[in-house]
Amino acid sequence: MTSYETFIQLLQSRYSCRQFRSDPVPDEEVTRIFKAARHVPSWCNAQPWQVEITRGEGTEAFRALMTETATKGTPPQPDLEWPAKYSGIYGERRRTCGFQLYDAAGIDKADRPARAQQMLRNYALFDAPHVAILHSPAELGPYGAMDTGGFVTAFTLAAAALGVATIPQAAIAAYAQQVRNHFGIGDDRLVLCAISFGYADEEAAVNQFRTERAEPDDIIRWHG
Repeated sequence: MTSYETFIQLLQSRYSCRQFRSDPVPDEEVTRIFKAARHVPSWCNAQPWQVEITRGEGTEAFRALMTETATKGTPPQPDLEWPAKYSGIYGERRRTCGFQLYDAAGIDKADRPARAQQMLRNYALFDAPHVAILHSPAELGPYGAMDTGGFVTAFTLAAAALGVATIPQAAIAAYAQQVRNHFGIGDDRLVLCAISFGYADEEAAVNQFRTERAEPDDIIRWHG
């Protein structure tokens, strides 16, 4: 198998896990993930990402905070504005992903309370034993966030290579100030997202579906 084929296989094996086992990931395995992910490129090699990692009681405390915050209807206040809308093909892809999740979870599309409960699973971290909180310098703005997005990709792929499941979560950034206060993150940092991680519950229905990807011809515009 060529390096390209190995890479494609790794990319295709990764998915967003929505139900984890309780088993913790050994510290040395987490460190191996970081040893790989740190090699992604960044503008001027700034490497703007910093990461808070929870385990054990740290995870439980954060899970409780996020669940309470979301359940009591705290208004979202992300550091970066949410997308204004998902129009055209972007909206179609978003809806398709949501409907796939509801179907897998056995939730009727018209059942709004059940859909709301499924959304709240984000704040329970899908029962993951760990969560990574990623933040970047506010002074670097969207470019620091873009570089950190590359780190998210590398983190999830390195984790998959080690048999560790992940799910990147923008939902956590809705409560950026609460996250900042909990972890002691300075006001000079942008809270960008979380990655819940651990070992997948491979029997869980919500882990059985896979999203589709656009074909190269749908992405590329050739010139010359």
